[in-house]
Amino acid sequence: MKLHRLELAGFGPFLERQSVDFDAFADDGIFLIAGRTGAGKSSVLDGVCFALYGSVPRYESGEKRLRSDHCGPEDPTEVTLEFTAEGSRWRVRRSPEYERPKKNGGGFTTQAPQALLEEFSSGTWTGVAARPRDVAARLDEILGLTQQQFLQVILLAQNRFARFLLARNDERQALLRTLFATRTYEDYERELESRRKDAERALAAEGDTARVLVDEGELLARESDLDGTTHGAMAAESTDAAAPPESVDAVRPLADRVVALVRAVERAEYRVDTLARARDGADAELAAATERERAAAALRAAQEQRLTARAALEALEARAERIAEMRAELALANAAEALRSSIENAGRAESAARRAADAERDALARCSALGEGSPTNASLRDREDELAATIAASDAALAAEGERTAIDASLRAARESEQAMLREMAELDERRRPVPALLAQLSERLTAVAGAARGAESARAVLADTERRRAAAHEAVALEASVRTAEREALERGTAVTTTAARLTALLQRRLDGAAGDLAAALVDGEPCPVCGAVDHPHPAPVSDDPVGDDEIAAAEAEKDAAIDADRAAALAWRAARDAHALIAVRAGGDDVATLDAAVESAAAALSRAEADVSAAEALTAEHAELSALAEAAALEHARLTEALAEVRQRVALDEQRATTAATIVDAARGEFATVAERRADAVGRRDAVRALAEARAELALRTQVLADARADRDARLAASTFDDPSAVEAALRDPAARARLDDAVREHESAARAAKERLLELELALVDAPDELVDLDGPARAVAVAREAFTSAISALAAATGVAERLRDLTQRADAATEGITALADRHAVIARLANTVAGRAPNTHRMTLETFVLAAELEEIVGAANLRLAEMSSGRYRLQHSDALAARGAASGLGLEIMDAFTGQARPPQSLSGGESFLASLALALGLAEIVTARAGGLRLDTLFIDEGFGSLDDDTLDLAMRTLDELRQGGRTVGVISHVASMKEQVPAQLLVEATPQGPSVIRQQSTVAV
Repeated sequence: MKLHRLELAGFGPFLERQSVDFDAFADDGIFLIAGRTGAGKSSVLDGVCFALYGSVPRYESGEKRLRSDHCGPEDPTEVTLEFTAEGSRWRVRRSPEYERPKKNGGGFTTQAPQALLEEFSSGTWTGVAARPRDVAARLDEILGLTQQQFLQVILLAQNRFARFLLARNDERQALLRTLFATRTYEDYERELESRRKDAERALAAEGDTARVLVDEGELLARESDLDGTTHGAMAAESTDAAAPPESVDAVRPLADRVVALVRAVERAEYRVDTLARARDGADAELAAATERERAAAALRAAQEQRLTARAALEALEARAERIAEMRAELALANAAEALRSSIENAGRAESAARRAADAERDALARCSALGEGSPTNASLRDREDELAATIAASDAALAAEGERTAIDASLRAARESEQAMLREMAELDERRRPVPALLAQLSERLTAVAGAARGAESARAVLADTERRRAAAHEAVALEASVRTAEREALERGTAVTTTAARLTALLQRRLDGAAGDLAAALVDGEPCPVCGAVDHPHPAPVSDDPVGDDEIAAAEAEKDAAIDADRAAALAWRAARDAHALIAVRAGGDDVATLDAAVESAAAALSRAEADVSAAEALTAEHAELSALAEAAALEHARLTEALAEVRQRVALDEQRATTAATIVDAARGEFATVAERRADAVGRRDAVRALAEARAELALRTQVLADARADRDARLAASTFDDPSAVEAALRDPAARARLDDAVREHESAARAAKERLLELELALVDAPDELVDLDGPARAVAVAREAFTSAISALAAATGVAERLRDLTQRADAATEGITALADRHAVIARLANTVAGRAPNTHRMTLETFVLAAELEEIVGAANLRLAEMSSGRYRLQHSDALAARGAASGLGLEIMDAFTGQARPPQSLSGGESFLASLALALGLAEIVTARAGGLRLDTLFIDEGFGSLDDDTLDLAMRTLDELRQGGRTVGVISHVASMKEQVPAQLLVEATPQGPSVIRQQSTVAV
């Protein structure tokens, strides 16, 4: 991961947008973040942490504290960070929650947190996520580090620098797991644990199966009286084998019980053989009895059939006379059926002829009623043609009559429109008459107010200038109090400087006065004095009653420095207040507030008068334009009406001419009728009557001829038949269903009689020697029932014995197989359980290290080796980190411990025993070693940027030089290291700097300088 650019706005001590270009420090490799206490150096790192994770841990109150106290209500708070990770360049922008003014109405509203993540692709930034939750989720995937891990590996902030060094095993494991992607080993552990449980379940299941099978077999043998022992002995043997088989030794009792089951199976098979022989004997006896019963039943059935055949033949012979009558009726009906069609045709022809005669009489009566008389067939055709011509002429006249009605309506509408237009033109001329005089009056009034706009603009400028001067005068009055306050504060800060300087001088004087006593207290008889070298000390100076320590002097110096800084700040504030007051007084122009208030009122009144004149001019202009537009519209309307009137008058003339032509046509076609429609209706009625009479006479002639033909055919057919007249034929006729029933009855009787005679003959021949008395069947049936009961009992006994034998044999075989499989499963379970427990850190693993911890311990050893290369140099060979796999207390996770080997004592001690400076060096070496090993691992995270916040002040000059040389080595590989420190000598050693300065107005700014051009 590598940072490129950071922008801060309204964040922490920064108000205006500040930019940090980390790429500008790429050639230097190391840069210093410098500035006075409280200027905002750590806020730069807070911005990086907030951009990536949305929070800053050093603020206990959360995101709301991130907004700058210098922000106004409308000022934004925003952090933007560009960085490279996963081979892509990303830009994340965040804003915390804060209060802002409402857009509508007064008061404030809560601005919700905002976030945006973009990826640089194909020369442009493309949005990836736009909600804080989505941005956080995507960044977790990109960064691969939690916030706590980020603070332990990349951003080593205040109070968190030594976190990795002093972390517990589980905390250190969580970080290393993410950095080295060792979760695969957890998968191995879970898979082995799953296999161990499966093997354990399989072993238990196989043992349970074997016991259940043996218990079930023994129970079946006892219930079937096949065990060969007493019930108590079998129960005792079963109880001995009730324990689950956890080893090979537990299989032996089960094996003995399986042998007993084998003997029970042999006894069951012998019992099956005995019962099978008994079943075969019963089966032979049942077959013989059944055969005797079947012979008796067959003879009885034949006797019964003979009696039935005799009765059936007698019944058929009794119906012979009725069947002969039905046969004669059927023959007569078939003969009459041949004459049915000719008789029915003659009847239908007579009916049609009567209907045609009735229609001819009705048509003739209709013609007579209309005055057409009784015309002949030839005159009917001529009269129909004449009436058709009259109808055609009436149709043409009807169209003219309808058109005349429409023409009359159009003519009335046109004349009414003509009169309306004449009235409208008269009214329009009356309205246009006063318009010219009104326009002349408006033009004169507009000339009088022509310069009103320029006067209002001048009055407005005078009012604005006067109001600005008055506001400046009021602000000058307000600033006078702040000037006096700043002056009083500057005087008090100057007094404080004098007081703290005097206190420090007094302490130093007391320290000098007690120096002799301090030296004398350290003298030892016989050892040389560090001042004069004498070994005798006859008159040592007394120790001071009120000694002054280094801490007291350092505190006094710090108090004096703080007082000087406060005095300098107060002086700057006083000067700024005086300058601001002088600038505002110049803007007021030297006038007091009362004079400027009066001037503002006068200018406002002048502006009101000028604006009234402008309003009047605008109203007159609008009125003149409106009146001119009305006059122009009236002229256009007059021209339109004139043109429309001419068109209407032309349409009136055309409609009058068309009405005259239509009237001529209608009068000619109407004749003696009142309307053309009446004449046409009369002609249509006469034509229809004449046409109906002609059609009726043609239909009557046709039906008369058809009737004559039908009667001739009927009479000829009767003469050739056995019937005398049509009534005899009708009496003999039967419908098809009746004829079918007669035919079926005759045929069935003949067939049944023939079959009955044949069947009776067969039975008589078959039973020549059999008596007519029926054979008794009760004796053979009883013999069959006794034999069947014996056979059923034999089958049931054999089936039960066979089921028991098969079930007992199956249970014995399965129990034997299960017993043999227990040994193999027990061996397999032992191997898998030992491996799974070892990998999971359980016994026999004496170190309680999981497989993943073992792998991470190897990585930690390499990290420690890389860290020791730097720690040995920075501690002048005294200290060395070493990995510890000692067991942790109270069963905690082990294998990732760290110790400090002290070369002076030759003893290892915990990291918590180091002093502040020693802990800083060890933590720095460990952090650098961690970054180096992680970067070197293929597939791990690449850490190209590292920040260190404070800690160098705890080092002496020589150790500081060693630490700086160590940091300087990190330039290799393109890594960039940012250092925050107050140590003055570091400003000389690190020329590339990021300077954070607090302005006199309060907000801080960032200046950037490097050894190469930015």
